[in-house]
Amino acid sequence: MSNEVTLDMVLSDPEQAIPATKVELSISCRKLRDTDVFSKSDPMCVMFVKALGSDQYREIGRTEVIMDNLDPKFVRKFLVDYFFEEVQHLKFEVYDVDSKSTDLKKHDFIGKYECTMGEIMATGGGVIKKPLVGNVKNCGTLIVRGEELSSCRDLITFRFRGEHLDKKDMFGKSDPFLAIYRQNLDEGFTISHKTEVIKKTLNPSWQRFQMFSRALCNGDYDRKIKFECWDWDRDGGHDLIGVFETTARELSRGPGTENVYELIHPKKKAKKSKYKNSGLIFLEEYRMEKVYSFLDYILGGTQMNFTCAVDFTASNGDPRQPTSLHYMNPYQPNHYLRALRSVGDVVQDYDTDKMFPALGFGAKVPPRMTISHEFFLNGRPDHPFCEGVNGVIEAYQRSLASVQLYGPTNFAPVINHVANFAAAKTDGSQYFVLLIITDGIISDMHHTKQAIVRAAKLPMSIIIVGVGATDFTAMEELDGDDVRLSFQGEAAVRDIVQFVPFRDFENAANAVISQAQLAKEVLAEIPDQFLSYMRAHGVKPKPRRGSITSMASQSSAIASAPQLR
Repeated sequence: MSNEVTLDMVLSDPEQAIPATKVELSISCRKLRDTDVFSKSDPMCVMFVKALGSDQYREIGRTEVIMDNLDPKFVRKFLVDYFFEEVQHLKFEVYDVDSKSTDLKKHDFIGKYECTMGEIMATGGGVIKKPLVGNVKNCGTLIVRGEELSSCRDLITFRFRGEHLDKKDMFGKSDPFLAIYRQNLDEGFTISHKTEVIKKTLNPSWQRFQMFSRALCNGDYDRKIKFECWDWDRDGGHDLIGVFETTARELSRGPGTENVYELIHPKKKAKKSKYKNSGLIFLEEYRMEKVYSFLDYILGGTQMNFTCAVDFTASNGDPRQPTSLHYMNPYQPNHYLRALRSVGDVVQDYDTDKMFPALGFGAKVPPRMTISHEFFLNGRPDHPFCEGVNGVIEAYQRSLASVQLYGPTNFAPVINHVANFAAAKTDGSQYFVLLIITDGIISDMHHTKQAIVRAAKLPMSIIIVGVGATDFTAMEELDGDDVRLSFQGEAAVRDIVQFVPFRDFENAANAVISQAQLAKEVLAEIPDQFLSYMRAHGVKPKPRRGSITSMASQSSAIASAPQLR
C-alpha cells in the first residue's frame, strides 16, 4: 500500500492555476486522550480540504491506524499541491478506531485542528504544534510538518537483516522491526517507513521493500537517515534495541562491509563502559531505478483511446417524460449529458483527431428492433466514431429517437469490445479507457467480473458513472480499492475500475465546479492505473517529443472488430 495520499486542490476557476510546488505533510500526535477503558487508543488522522469558494470540507485521505499508542507517528503522508496565491483551508481530525468500518461516526472522535497551508509553510521549519479541539479538555497535541518535495522519482529497493540483537523479552526472544526516519530541515527527523515485525528472533531477515528517494531523503543523498530497531510489544510500548545513522549515498554503495551497522542504545552506552553494541544490521540488497511519470509516456507518444458506453435500459424511464434520466430538458442537460461533457472535455485534449467511439447497450435497435448490448450510437454498423464530444452528444440524442429502451443491464459486451482492441496493442504504444454511464445494477455480474479480470491484464481502464437514485452498493465490488476483484479464484492483476455515483456532484451550487469535480473524481485513478500496466510489462517511455503527438485513429482496427449483435 502506498504511504502517500495525493491531493490536487479543487479550484473554482475552470482555468486552474499551476501549483507552485508539491508539499508533503507528515502527521504525528502527542499525549492523545485515551478513549479506551482497558487499553490505549488506536489513533488515525483524517485530512479534509475546503474547496475554493466553498464553506464545506471534503475528506481527501486517512493515515494508517496505529494500535495502542497515544503518541503516534504516522507513516502515511499527504501530498498537497501548494498555491502561494490561495488560502488553502485544511482540517485534521483524529479518531480512536474501534472497528473496520469506514464510517467515521462508528469511531471515537478525539479532536480536530483547522489551519491553512500558509500557516504551516510560514512557520520556522514548516512545523506547527497545536492542541486538538475536542468535546473535552486536554485532547492532545497535533504536529503537522510540511516539506517541499523534490521532483526526484528514483525508486529504491532495500532488504536488511540483523544479527545478535539484544534480547528484550523476559520469556522469549525479541520481535524486531525497523523504523526509518528522514532528517528535516530543522535537523529533526520524520518517520518514512516501517518494516514488518519478525516474531521471536535475534537474527531477523526482513522482507524487501521499496521507497521513493524523495521519501527517504527528498533527493538529497547526503542528508542524514536514521534507523531505529525496536522490539515490538502488543500494548504499543515497544522497546528500543538500538539506533544507527547513515546517508542515501552510503547505502547506494550496496551490500558490503561499508553497509554493516552497529546498533547503539544511547542509555546503555552511557551507563556501561564495556558496552559494544546491541546487534548488527546488514544491508543485503540495494537497487535503484527511475520511475517514469504519466506525462513521460504521453510526451513520448503513447496514445490514449477513449470510448464511452451509454445505458439505454428501460429502467431509465420514458425519454419523453420529465421523470426520465434520458429526458431532454431544454433548460438543463440531463445526467447522461453532464457526465459525457464533464469527462469528454478533459479527455479530448489527449486525442488530436477528436474521434471517439460511442456505444450503447440495453436497447432494441433498428431496423429489426432486436435487443443489443453493443451498438454504435451513430447508427452505423461498421464505424463507431463520433467527431469530438459534441459529436458523441449528438449521436446520443439521435439514438434516443430511434431505439427502444429495454434491458437487461449487461456490461460484459462493451467491456469485451474495448478489451479486444486493447489486446491487439499490448506493447505500451496505446492505452484504452472505457467510460460507462448507467442507471442500474448490473444484470450480468458474473460475466462482468470475468471481463474485468481479463481486461486487467491489458492496457485498459474502466470508469463507471452511476446516475439516478438507485442503490449502487453492488457496484463498489467492481471498484477494487479495498478488496481486489476476482473471478473463480483468479484475482485481477490490477485495479482498473473507478466507480462514482453522479448524485455526489449534482447538488453543487455552481454547475461549473460540479462538472469539474466530477471529471476530477472519475479520472483521478487513470494515471496510476496506466503506470501500473507499463511497470508490470517493463515498458519505458520513448524520448519526449516537442509536443503531444497526434493520436492515431482506431479506424484501421475496425475491420477486425467483433461482429455486433
